[in-house]
Amino acid sequence: MVNRDVVISGIGLVSSLGEGGDAHWDKMTAPGVAPVTDAERFHPYVVHPLPEIDWGQQIAKRGDQRQMETWQRLGTYTAGMALDDAGIKGNDELSATMDMVVAAGGGERDEAVDAGVLAASENRADHDVLLNEKLTTELRPTLFLAQLSNLLAGNISIVHKVTGSSRTFMGEEGAGVAAIETAAARIRSGQSTHVLVGGAFQTEHPDMLLGYELGGYLHRGPWKPVWHRRGSEGGGVVTGSGGAFLVLESREHAEARGQKIYAQLGPVVSGRARRRNGGLEAGIAELLSKAELPSGELLAISGASGAHAATAAEKTAFEANPAIATRALSSLTGHMKEAQFPFAVALAALAVSRGAGYPAFEAGEKTFAGKPASVLATAVGYHQFEGLALVSAPR
Repeated sequence: MVNRDVVISGIGLVSSLGEGGDAHWDKMTAPGVAPVTDAERFHPYVVHPLPEIDWGQQIAKRGDQRQMETWQRLGTYTAGMALDDAGIKGNDELSATMDMVVAAGGGERDEAVDAGVLAASENRADHDVLLNEKLTTELRPTLFLAQLSNLLAGNISIVHKVTGSSRTFMGEEGAGVAAIETAAARIRSGQSTHVLVGGAFQTEHPDMLLGYELGGYLHRGPWKPVWHRRGSEGGGVVTGSGGAFLVLESREHAEARGQKIYAQLGPVVSGRARRRNGGLEAGIAELLSKAELPSGELLAISGASGAHAATAAEKTAFEANPAIATRALSSLTGHMKEAQFPFAVALAALAVSRGAGYPAFEAGEKTFAGKPASVLATAVGYHQFEGLALVSAPR
């Protein structure tokens, strides 16, 4: 049975902290780094906003930029960064044979139309007729197309000429886990030689926040770091706009073209625990038992969302292993939904390639002074789905 090594050869990152792997490493390893937040636009909710981005650096045609919503531009832009970093962008042969696995949600709603429907409904009792009228007069066919989750993969194909097979997963953090799990499995089995994988999330839009708040998940009031939100008003999640894409390759493929390798991707495991009565803690412990963790001190990049129950369960599971020192990336970037797990894997790969750990992102996190040969990346969904991956120095 074929079981090829999977390596990470390209990284593209965008968050409120900036753009690129180097920028994120510099900021996240700086003593006393502070998060970038916006507490005014969506009060009482805090968000981590996008930085200023020159979209033309990765999406050359203005026509392409105009026909994308922000989340699509963000994903296409970040994917281009990963392709650049891996030395694939502009290489027609490599692009044409490259597969793609994307984690994506739905598109952004037309707020004006939504507001118009609600306003009209206050003065009319025939709501069914009203909705049919609005559907036929207010909504454009192109709007429906823009809502499709696989439009992100389509735009990446158009802009960056990645034209191998394409798959899109939906399902919040679980989509990001499934995307990386699937991409790695294809390479290990020999079905793919190089894969572009990742996701993007744009939170600076009311309907994106609405999805969280309908379930009571959003933190209210002044910002607090992830591990310190328990007991605060609201559900604990502070969201952030961002994107993370990786280029995964078989070791043979990367070495044959002389490409720099950041790290090797080890086991990627996932689950969907029954979360009541301690089920989530047990589920996380089971995943840890399958991850082939090395002995000794281990750095973990946690994608914990801040959601009270899920984050408390993850904290309990990790504290049961005193060798694990966690870093809650959402304390600096916000929760990025589909991009959360790819982002954690990227940060793990940067630590391995640099031979250094991250300082504590917030008070109470254990110190890690060693040189990490392996780093654990995790994503425990705020509502459901759990996953983790072990990222190690290339052998």
